[in-house]
Amino acid sequence: MSIGKKRAALEIDGNSLTLADLETYEMERPRVRLADPARERMKSSSDAVARTVRNGDVSYGINTGFGAFANTVIPPEKTRRLQLNLIRSHACGTGDPLTAPIVRRMLLLKANSLAAGFSGARPLLVDTLLTMLNADLLPVIPCQGSVGASGDLAPLAHLALVLIGEGEARLGKKKLQGTAALEAIDAKPLRPWAKEGLALLNGTQLSLALALEGLFEAQKLLDASIIAGAMTVEGLAGSYAPFDDRIQRASRLPGQIEAARRLRSLLTDSEIHRSHEDCDRVQDPYAVRCMPQVFGAVQHTLSHAAEVLAAAINGVSDNPLIFDGEVLSGGNFHAEPIGFISDFLAIAIAELASISERRIDLLDRRINPNLNMFLATEPGLESGFMMAHVTAAALVSENKTYSHPASVDSLPTSAGQEDHVSMAPWAGRKLQKICANATRVLGIELLVGAHAIDCQRPLTTTPELQRVHKGLRRNVPYRGKDHRLDADIEAMAVLVSSGRLAQLVE
Repeated sequence: MSIGKKRAALEIDGNSLTLADLETYEMERPRVRLADPARERMKSSSDAVARTVRNGDVSYGINTGFGAFANTVIPPEKTRRLQLNLIRSHACGTGDPLTAPIVRRMLLLKANSLAAGFSGARPLLVDTLLTMLNADLLPVIPCQGSVGASGDLAPLAHLALVLIGEGEARLGKKKLQGTAALEAIDAKPLRPWAKEGLALLNGTQLSLALALEGLFEAQKLLDASIIAGAMTVEGLAGSYAPFDDRIQRASRLPGQIEAARRLRSLLTDSEIHRSHEDCDRVQDPYAVRCMPQVFGAVQHTLSHAAEVLAAAINGVSDNPLIFDGEVLSGGNFHAEPIGFISDFLAIAIAELASISERRIDLLDRRINPNLNMFLATEPGLESGFMMAHVTAAALVSENKTYSHPASVDSLPTSAGQEDHVSMAPWAGRKLQKICANATRVLGIELLVGAHAIDCQRPLTTTPELQRVHKGLRRNVPYRGKDHRLDADIEAMAVLVSSGRLAQLVE
């Protein structure tokens, strides 16, 4: 996505945050502020909670215990202590800390959800969250401990601990403890009112942040797959016929039609192609011939994911919610919709890597008679890209295990009160692993495909792929003899993950 002029500020109101805002936020990092209308809605909602406490009306999470303790009524004078106890007791995450981009996105998503004005939280909560976000004071949040209902409780408890002056956070390279974290940005610890601890904890912001990361990475991986696939067609001196628009339109599938169009935009006029017009190969293997079908299926998956996540980023996943003063208990904290999306994206991206590994194998097999086995200069004396394919196979095998859907699992928690959960956070975390593996598999295909084009000189590829090839060679120079390939693979993977690869064809 082209960014254009840098945005000075991002205003949130719980209604109008877009996928484009989130995709560019990490690169531009504008200051974020709460819109005035949202401030008014939040005040009205928090006033309704205060009335509930004063009147002694029993409402879940405001003056009752949580989970299996939902029927335990808490006296008015202890409702604020209830919220503090909730944050402290639920901070039981484990595992490696979440990355800075994921934590930033969680802060932004949580602030936007509260800004909708249905959670009974004061504007002060959002102001404090945004003060942390704008100063880049990032809570240390362990990655494990959430089952994705009632929301991402443990991770969000670690986030909330920083707001009350009891957690750990990073400011640049410094790790700060307790009140020192907020003092470093001239902020004061928050003392949550009734419902506010629950409003901070009860939500799907981790699950959502991970799914969004998968969506943004998936688009770059699809772009890279189309470019790498086109280069492999040239490396194999393959046929352009399977990408004919008439074939695609017969399928009636928009994603497939668009994927083939993008392949055709790269496979135009090529000396390599013309030199094999009269060869005796009738059809190319499926990994080449069926790219529009596979890439189109992935595009449909991304479109569905984008539709769901675009709605979810402005959704309120808290419980209970306040509507015109009425407190209603429900289940928006259940992250099943997000868990499904992460699992669906995982399958799609794993398939991009799987079909890429097959194309790498084809390049190594000497299907093109102008190429040596494994693209080695002196086969036997040299191994060429033999082991690069093995690495790709290892990564694809890992992805097959990670692709097992997490959302089909459920374990009852809270003495059976929370008896069906989404496992969306694990779905999202697996998705990150699959993306990382797929990035390197595609990096290997680009490396091998570029080498196969080099090996056919003086014949040239299409003008479009010549630009791509030149860009690749600026990052990884051509070397005909055996050498270490690990750094070359990583350099290609960085091109893919950064999004700079797609820019080579613009």
